Amino acid sequence: MTNQVSDLEGSKVVLFRRNANSVPRQRRVDERRGQVLTTKVGLQMPAGLTFEDWERAGRQLSGIVNSSSWWLGDWLVYGKDHYTDRYQRGIRAAGLQYQTLRNYAWVSRRFDFSRRRAALSFQHHAELASLPVDEQELWLDRAEQLQWTTKQLRSAIRMAREDEVRDGTPTPETMRRLAVPGSRLQWWHKAAEQSGIDFEQWVLATLDNAAERALEEEEEQEKAGISA
Repeated sequence: MTNQVSDLEGSKVVLFRRNANSVPRQRRVDERRGQVLTTKVGLQMPAGLTFEDWERAGRQLSGIVNSSSWWLGDWLVYGKDHYTDRYQRGIRAAGLQYQTLRNYAWVSRRFDFSRRRAALSFQHHAELASLPVDEQELWLDRAEQLQWTTKQLRSAIRMAREDEVRDGTPTPETMRRLAVPGSRLQWWHKAAEQSGIDFEQWVLATLDNAAERALEEEEEQEKAGISA
């Protein structure tokens, strides 16, 4: 299937279809037959769409959605590294949510391009972002070989931690505890669900983002003091 970009009533669209060379001659009379168009406000699907074309479009859309998290994360990382004083203006101009981008960027920084597994989703990587690199590689290997879903990966990690606790092996989770009111935990869980990130990963990402923001503000104040 090839993708073709065009304009439809002012909106950008992507045409999902088979490679032109694989389409029988009689089916090329109407070039839009069997095409799924993605616009800014939804999908346009022809009435006679075959199951194979519908399934193929779903796979491509899924790939785009998963890849976009990496794209946006890398985009923000580049902007912060190269346009320290202007990247937030670029975010506002693009109409993007800064907090969501920060979460994407956090995961992107935790995984070098060469370590990202194409067979696994962005969310698989997000589940492992807070772990040391060697543990990340271990769980990525398992998830890839066993074809785990994100939920299965999360459950496997949780079970491994529970086994460590039962065996009496000290882990970072058992050694560091923080007293938090129940009402705040419920509030945080709700925020994590809305972000589509596992609760523990959301807490770590949020704290990292807060620390990063505080350090950035401190650097800006120091620069302002030097300039003055």
